[in-house]
Amino acid sequence: MKTGPEELPPILLSALRFLLVTIPAVFFIPFPKTSPWNLLGVGIFLGVFKFGLLFFAMNANASAGVSSLIFQVQAFFTILLSALLFKEAIERFQLFGLCIALAGFSLFLFSDEGSATSFGLTLLLLAAFFWALSNLIMKRIQGVNLLHFIIWVCLVPPIPLFVLSYFLESQDPLTLIISANQKTWLSLAFVSYISTLIAFAIWGRLLRSHPAAAATPFALLIPVVGIITSCIILDEKLQSIEIIGFALIMAGLICNSLYGRLLGLEKPLGKPFRLPKIE
Repeated sequence: MKTGPEELPPILLSALRFLLVTIPAVFFIPFPKTSPWNLLGVGIFLGVFKFGLLFFAMNANASAGVSSLIFQVQAFFTILLSALLFKEAIERFQLFGLCIALAGFSLFLFSDEGSATSFGLTLLLLAAFFWALSNLIMKRIQGVNLLHFIIWVCLVPPIPLFVLSYFLESQDPLTLIISANQKTWLSLAFVSYISTLIAFAIWGRLLRSHPAAAATPFALLIPVVGIITSCIILDEKLQSIEIIGFALIMAGLICNSLYGRLLGLEKPLGKPFRLPKIE
């Protein structure tokens, strides 16, 4: 993702990202056994609103580092909405582990040199909320081949993103696409087939198979993996505060996933959240 935008603007890159996933595969993959509204919901919430709001936030002076971090608030939105809508209980040890991971996650904000305006921060939180909504849709669908589902979902975002790119980035996108070098296309291939198709299919399977409080905290590893990979591949330096944050996130995830099973503490934290009954 860092090498791709060196030659292609980010909204155009995102449009191509989804286009490569769906074309030509959509002509050979059967329509998934689910409602078209599920496809439209995930395609619009995840592909259009999430990325559109992200780039609007970056135009409002939100740095890339802060944007990638605030994005992960989607994990907490997903857990809360799952408790409210799906009546999922949150275990004591899960809540404790989540708090530890959140403390580590918050340290990464202090390691970033950028910033975000209040308007940019609002846009980022909205983007995270729409990502959480797409998580809920993927969580509730059953008996669906998720690779097929993601391929058809990716048919939704390209046209809206191409339109946004035309008005916000460049009126000559074809020239930019044709002039892109091999490194840009390799980057695009990776984020299309690995980060989008395979990763989101696995993510959807985890959401569908496990409670949100057990699965979504692992999204907090995204900045950890990004920073460590940047140190290895791009020779970027790892700050002390980032090492502490990494350790706290790992401790929180271990507590969230293993501690309760090992010590037999799998007792719900009181009653699960429930929406009021509508007469």
